[in-house]
Amino acid sequence: GVVAVRQCGDLLFVSGHGPTDQTTPEDTPVYTGKLGADLSVEQGYQAARLCGINLLAAIRDYLGDLDRIEYLVKAFGLVASSPEFFDQPAVMHGFSDLMVEVLGERGQHARSAMGTCCLPRNIPVEVELVAKIRT
Repeated sequence: GVVAVRQCGDLLFVSGHGPTDQTTPEDTPVYTGKLGADLSVEQGYQAARLCGINLLAAIRDYLGDLDRIEYLVKAFGLVASSPEFFDQPAVMHGFSDLMVEVLGERGQHARSAMGTCCLPRNIPVEVELVAKIRT
């Protein structure tokens, strides 16, 4: 089955997380729709930020705290986009800015921001992450 976090040596591979309210039993999406059709860049930025909050929560649940993160390696962001929307990086800045706010230099990372036609449950953004940890 699928797990939220898979450790391989000193690397954590964290499954894609969306902008959901994890306090609800259904993990209810807080944001839905496509960038360029239903949502503004600012709304997408906030959605990507919430993806980051959920990713950090998954890492904290796995490790016990965030202090064991040595640094982030790579983030991959999918942005549900209308055909005329080309500002995926500006949306993903919501995630990246949060990582640096929370982790400082350890939060800097390589990143891809890719547009896609649709994501599960009509969420606008999904982000997966690879982090190096202190073992």
